[in-house]
Amino acid sequence: MLDVILWILIVVLFIVSFIGVIYPIIPSVLLIWIGFLLYQFGINSDELGWLFWIAVAILTVLLFVADIVANSYFVKKFGGSKWGERAAAIAVIVGSFIIPPFGIIIIPFIAVLVIEMMQKRTLKEAFMASIGSLLGFLGGTVAKVIIQMVMIIIFVFMIIF
Repeated sequence: MLDVILWILIVVLFIVSFIGVIYPIIPSVLLIWIGFLLYQFGINSDELGWLFWIAVAILTVLLFVADIVANSYFVKKFGGSKWGERAAAIAVIVGSFIIPPFGIIIIPFIAVLVIEMMQKRTLKEAFMASIGSLLGFLGGTVAKVIIQMVMIIIFVFMIIF
């Protein structure tokens, strides 16, 4: 019976981790790790070997790096400033509470536009930087979803085989 409860909890943690992609306040990768640890210490401590733990640790680092690199790359590529990058990062978190889930797209866009305009950029330059922040967020989100799915697939693969 305890195994069934733990499995339900693990599945719920995995599902909620994907909700964390839309609501950045939810620590997605931490929830996945909690699911892994529940399995390791609550169900079967023999199936997940060191190769699994190394693989998911590398993927976890890659997840964080991909998010930062995507945002930074697109904001810079579209002419945004460091202040624009910072505003986008903060605005994603704030936006998740304002008109969810659309706030994580609209609020950073507006924030970068305002920050870039305050730095005496033209409307076109500020608008392009805002587009860059939007593409960076979307690119990072796609990367997060893919990496989280790979982590869960590896977990399932290790258990089944």
